[in-house]
Formats: sequence, structure tokens, C-alpha cells
Amino acid sequence: MQASFEDFKFNKQILTAIAEAGYTVPTEIQQKAITPILAGQDVMGIAQTGTGKTAAFVLPMLMKLKYAQDDDPRALILSPTRELAMQIEENIRQFSTYLDLRTVVLYGGLGPKTQKEQLAKGCDIIVSTPGRFLDLYLEGDIPVKALKFLVMDEADKMMDMGFIGKIHRILEVVPRKRQNLLFSATMSELVRKIAGDFLAFPTVIEVTEQATPAQTVSQQLYHVPNLKTKINLLQHLFEDDEAFHRVIVFCKTKTVADNVYSFLERKYGADNVRVIHANKGQNTRINSINAFKSGEVRFLVATDVAARGLDVSNVSHVINFDVPIVIEDYVHRIGRTGRAFHTGEAITFCNPAEQYYLDKIEKLIRQSIPLIALPKDVFVEKTPFHESQAMAREIDNQKKKDNPDFKGAFHEKKHAAKPSATKKRSGHWAKGEANNTRGGRNKAKTFKKR
Repeated sequence: MQASFEDFKFNKQILTAIAEAGYTVPTEIQQKAITPILAGQDVMGIAQTGTGKTAAFVLPMLMKLKYAQDDDPRALILSPTRELAMQIEENIRQFSTYLDLRTVVLYGGLGPKTQKEQLAKGCDIIVSTPGRFLDLYLEGDIPVKALKFLVMDEADKMMDMGFIGKIHRILEVVPRKRQNLLFSATMSELVRKIAGDFLAFPTVIEVTEQATPAQTVSQQLYHVPNLKTKINLLQHLFEDDEAFHRVIVFCKTKTVADNVYSFLERKYGADNVRVIHANKGQNTRINSINAFKSGEVRFLVATDVAARGLDVSNVSHVINFDVPIVIEDYVHRIGRTGRAFHTGEAITFCNPAEQYYLDKIEKLIRQSIPLIALPKDVFVEKTPFHESQAMAREIDNQKKKDNPDFKGAFHEKKHAAKPSATKKRSGHWAKGEANNTRGGRNKAKTFKKR
């Protein structure tokens, strides 16, 4: 018998809001987490993005809070990024349509005046980034005595972003008697540590193996020798505008993101593309995300600042223009598509210096990403000397990470490169790059051995 939201004994107001939001069947994480949360247990949930984990803690929390009481907050939800905080607040607002619960969302990047005014009016739920919560608490704007729920969402990202000190400070100031919920897509050692400090005999719910990409996402890999060829491949793929109708392109740096944005803007027009990264103002980022959500724009170019908390339905493709260096971010990036029972595709472009991280990603997700040959129509550019040199240095640094005794190419004895090795390296990427070896990567080798 198929599970239903009515099985959880939610009140009529919540069930009506769930139905109006278009949800009919609870996801696996919702089926497993809602009952123990309603029973007052501490819960640690391991679930990849796009599985409905926000509703898994929001719905039972709303049921337990029921209605507004006094002015002091009774629930605190911590989020690593402002985008995710806003997404959680949007979910709460959606499911509490017929409840009189009041929610305030707090994050940095904006002056605190408006947020302080909202807090002064009274609220039941606070959704906040750790830094802004501490700032306002220390200024006396947030009373914490009435807190009964503490939720930590995307705990792995919080640890990656260095929030562990702030989290411990928050744990010191909130009441000891409370219900704790921790959700994460991956379980690093730091997350285990904070879970030990944070949760008391938790119910552990793992709906898939750790760091498993959503089953609704198909993955593809292209070996692409350099930046210009990546642009050429992007252009080739986007010729199919029916298939690639709503696309997020992830880049590892603000510079690359701006370059990709400029190309797409020239090719498809400013009305069809937006870019978000840390240098963009908060309002610009919100407006760009909303334009992408509403379908006004076809392409969203982003750094990993947007990899989590960006809940957009019907994203057809995620393009990893660069392989992420924080390998766990791969799971979060591709989780932007294939959400809520929809299917999606994740395509990764990998140059020789990124193979190191790709190998680690495949080990993390315990599967090989299917390799697709570069289409014949994609022109393979010659790798510029400076880019070839930068990749060679990066590969040296990777070898030093794995082997501290490795001295690097500058310290190697001068000897002729073995033809077999050269052939193997160039053939591994793209046929066209083999023709570029003399002008590209071998120049870098010669330079390094001088």
C-alpha cells in the first residue's frame, strides 16, 4: 500500500497546504524521518539533495508548534548559506499557509536593521546562517530561552565553510532541553564530531548510501583538453535548445563564471542568462535565482555558492564546466536536477589537471561516470602555453599531496620523454589534443625541465 501524508496524522491545515503545494506521496526521507520527529526524538538524516529532506523536518516541526505563542522564537533552523536559508523559509511559508506561525529569516550581506525590526515584532521560527544569528544574539535581539527545536541543515557544508566554532558557540547559548535534528548529504569526520556534541542518542536515518547521486540523475563525462574547447563543447550542446531548456552551469571560480556568462550573453542574449557568485550583491543574486526559477532565463551560471539550497523544478541539465575541488560538492551540484521524482542530466567537462579530483569523486560516489567521446563537430583548440603550464604545475601539486617526497618536474633529471608515455597521456583526452602536444603540453614539460 502506497504511503500518504495522512498516515502521519497531520492536522487539516497542514494537509490542505501539502495538497495545494502539489505533493501527494511522501519521499523516502519523509517516510522515515517524520514519525520519529513527531515522537520527539533527536534525528540524524543522511540524504542527498532533491529528496525532500526540508519538508521532512519542516512538516513535523509545524505540527508540533501548531500556533503562535508569545513573542519568543521556539525553533531555530541553521543553514550554511543565505540561498538555502531563503529556500527553507519559502518551504515553511508554503506549508504554514493556514497556520498563524511567524517566521523570520536572517543572513548577512544586508544591514541588520530590518531583521531586528522583524524580531522585535515576535516570531515562532528563525531560519538563519550561523554568523548572523550570533551577531544578533550577542546584541540582545534574539531571546533563546523558549527554543525547543534546533535544526542543522546541510551540516557537511557548514563544516566545509568553517562554521564549527560558531556552531559550538550557538550550542552553548541555547537551552539544553530541546529536540535536535541534523541533516547532511555526506558524513565527514567533522560532521560526526558535531553530531556527537549536538545529538543525544539520535535515530539515524540513511535513505541512500552516503554521497550517492539521486537515481533520477543520469551522468556523463567528457574529457576536454582546455578552456576554449570547453566553450566549444558548451556551444555544441546548447544547439539542442529543446533538450537544454533550463541549465545550470557550475564553475569553480568567479573569473571563469564571468567568462562563461559573457560568452553565453553574446551568443544567446542578455535576457537568456544570469550569473551568481560571491561578488554579486544579495539583491542581484535573489533576482537572478527568481528569474531562473520562473523560466524567464534559460541559463544560470554559478559558482558553488549556489550549489545548495537552490530548489528549482524542471532543471533539465547541470553542466560541471569545471570539476569541483571540494569533491562532495559534486553530489550537491548534480542534485540541482532530477529533483522531486523528475529526471535530469549532469554533464562534466574534465581537463587533464582535473582528472585527480574526478578520480576522487568516482571513489566517493562508488561508481564510474560514463565517458562520452567528444562530438566530431566540436573543434579541439590548441592548448595555450600559459594554460598548459598551469595544468602541469597543478598536476605536480597533486602528486606532492599524495607523495610528500615527490620533487616535481623542476627537480627531475633531464632525459627524453618516453614516446609511450606521451602517447598515452595525449590519447587519454581527445584526438585533436594529440596534434597539439608539440605546441602545448610538451612545451610546458620543456620549460619545467630547464
